[in-house]
Amino acid sequence: MSSHDEKPRADGAEDSEEPKKPRDAKEAKVPDLSRRQFIKGAGMASVAASAGALLGEQVLKAASLPKTDSPAPGGVVGPGEVPVTLKINGKMHQMNIEPRVTLLDALRNSLDMTGSKKVCDRGTCGACTVHMDGRAVYSCSTLAIDAQGHEILTIEGLEPAEGLHPMSRAFWDNDAQQCGFCTPGFVMACAAYVDHEANPTYEGLQKSLGGNLCRCGTYMGVRQAVLDAAKSMKGGRA
Repeated sequence: MSSHDEKPRADGAEDSEEPKKPRDAKEAKVPDLSRRQFIKGAGMASVAASAGALLGEQVLKAASLPKTDSPAPGGVVGPGEVPVTLKINGKMHQMNIEPRVTLLDALRNSLDMTGSKKVCDRGTCGACTVHMDGRAVYSCSTLAIDAQGHEILTIEGLEPAEGLHPMSRAFWDNDAQQCGFCTPGFVMACAAYVDHEANPTYEGLQKSLGGNLCRCGTYMGVRQAVLDAAKSMKGGRA
């Protein structure tokens, strides 16, 4: 029997080797994506979703704002450098820094005042202590832009033109330092304490100076140094 005399199949299907066409657009073949393209697309989608969920339109608007050195109508400055003027040790200093720069970094990196030490950079060790309007503050947790209009005093400005400040001299006399890395912050904190404490006591020092840490453990010498310095700083009251 010839091939054209073959009977049709029982299931009614024709013996055709042509591939089946997709029924609709949903079954159309999707172009292949590389692994890099997939990860990039998924990452961008995740960031966009997170930003929209957390901050909504604020993030989207901020992303489209051009960089500017002038304050925006809403009081926003940056993210580029802006002019900042600081009064440090009685002198005015002008610089251009980003609004996120801390007072500590401005002192060390822009003004070359390296007496304030950058140790923990988290506001816990006190090695970066300076005076702001007579009060001891952590310069690592104070923005330089927020320090404008205030009186800043660093360890460089604490010393008189000749000799040593009474607190620095007392540290020397009582061996209140070893490696010396925390000493500038301790001297600034102790000087502020004596300035504001009418009658400093040995017991009161333990609580009042709890914001400064010495890894060498010279606390005994530090406390005695404060009491000795208070005698000359306060006219014999200690």
